[in-house]
Amino acid sequence: MKPTTLRLYQTLHTWVGLMAGWALFIAFFAGALTVFHHELHEWQSHARIHKEAAAPTVSTDPAEVDRFVQKMVAAHPDAAKSAYVVLPTEGEPEMTAYWQDGAGTWHMTTSAKLEAGQTSPRDTDIKQVTGELANFLNVLHYGLGIPDVGIYFMGVVSLLYGVALVSGVLLHLPRLKKDLFAVRPGRNLKRFWMDAHNVLGLFSLPFHLIFAVTGALFCLSLVLMMAFNTMTFNGKLMNEVPTLTAGVPIATAAGRPAELLPAERLLAIAREAGGERFTPNSIHYQQIGDANALADVRGESERALGNWGSVGLHAAAGQPNSGEVISNQTASGRDTNHAVYSAMFALHYGTFGDLGIRLVYLLAGLAGAFVFYSGNLLWIESRRKLRQAEQPRIHRLLAQATVGVCIGCCVGVAAAFSGALLWPDLPSSYVYFPVFFAALAWALLRAPVQAATELLYAAALASLLVPVTNAVVTGDHIARTVANGQWGVAGFDIGAIALAAGYVALARATQRRARKGPQDSVWAAPSAAASNVKAAPIATERPATQATASAHDAA
Repeated sequence: MKPTTLRLYQTLHTWVGLMAGWALFIAFFAGALTVFHHELHEWQSHARIHKEAAAPTVSTDPAEVDRFVQKMVAAHPDAAKSAYVVLPTEGEPEMTAYWQDGAGTWHMTTSAKLEAGQTSPRDTDIKQVTGELANFLNVLHYGLGIPDVGIYFMGVVSLLYGVALVSGVLLHLPRLKKDLFAVRPGRNLKRFWMDAHNVLGLFSLPFHLIFAVTGALFCLSLVLMMAFNTMTFNGKLMNEVPTLTAGVPIATAAGRPAELLPAERLLAIAREAGGERFTPNSIHYQQIGDANALADVRGESERALGNWGSVGLHAAAGQPNSGEVISNQTASGRDTNHAVYSAMFALHYGTFGDLGIRLVYLLAGLAGAFVFYSGNLLWIESRRKLRQAEQPRIHRLLAQATVGVCIGCCVGVAAAFSGALLWPDLPSSYVYFPVFFAALAWALLRAPVQAATELLYAAALASLLVPVTNAVVTGDHIARTVANGQWGVAGFDIGAIALAAGYVALARATQRRARKGPQDSVWAAPSAAASNVKAAPIATERPATQATASAHDAA
């Protein structure tokens, strides 16, 4: 490859990676945890936190679904038009329903609330669900926690991310065979960090490609549809979107009353249509009590890439089409459009596999976060002015901001875990953002190496507080949960301890870098840098004059 071409790819990879690095670190770190979204939802469940309340048992009687729907519609008539009923599970033994009122505001209720007569707007406020930790981490993953515009911003970031991936592969391709397994520890700490950055990036490349493509499509799907609607489909596309993306069409009321088919029959028909691997977990009802009532039975199929799917049915009793299957969008019979979308979702979130696959996704997400953090640090270091005690102010600010954003995210997420148990009714964003911005402010006030070391130790402490808080608030200490085989609870404690150990290791590596690395660097200890540079110029590294050498200094 020509040196000029190599330099072009180097510049492209460097600047695109730098611009998107902060946002991608947050997306990857939070995304790694959302792989265990359902387990985290159960981890923060009301029944586990409030031990004094007797946990309800899981009801497997489909007749309970019918009674729940009748009570819901009687208490909340708006729910008759369209309501999502989540079936009980061992981790969530209560039935839950979601619907929109006439103004488009979302509401939710549970079987316990209906039994207790809790039907006021305050009791059905959706914020108690959207604010919980599991959902907040998901919003942090795809929108940085920014309402509305965050998802579009991350769509643009995902596009830049794809450009950085392609340019990075082309940049390192000429030296791939030689440097693939080269992680060289020693006195040249910059080289070691660079090798770790390159190796992790190359080995996790398949995951990065999946995340870049699917992330861009998920975040920018509405923008793309609006563009195609105008340029290609003469304004007709948006009207077809519900049909293309949903399991059943939007039902219109016939104006003739009719009872619903029993849930037992709806579930039986869905299981037969979806095959033996299909397990229903929710039902989307439309036009409850009308002759045009529809039911979309949703669930998962085992051993399928696109594991999520649904079976659409005519749900009104006493009609010629009662129980007739409208659509089968399960793994055994879906159309191409739904197959592609379901596969993309499964590949992005790792829902298609068992625990082993999800652990791989967890490690890939954390490794990806490290790649973006180390990439920014290496870019700043590669611009170091040799033998100068005072580095350019912009490099110092970039180093401080990188430390504050990346490590501040780690501290904030760990604090949000403890906050979810201490204040379960408080939105997790109320804990995360104050801690995040406090860490960012601290980083901007301190020297980069000092801020990095201190915040890494703070992240380790915040992580260790997670199992401590869990033991104090719920009584589910790690020895008890491991002995009882409660891995859904113990896993978060073990993960928090492992992350704390990782933060301490990074803090110690940062301290060694400050002591032993070049003292004319923004990552050197401030006092040492000033005295050593005045005493004798440091010339441990020479500027790269060839494209292949400068490629190794790229981040």
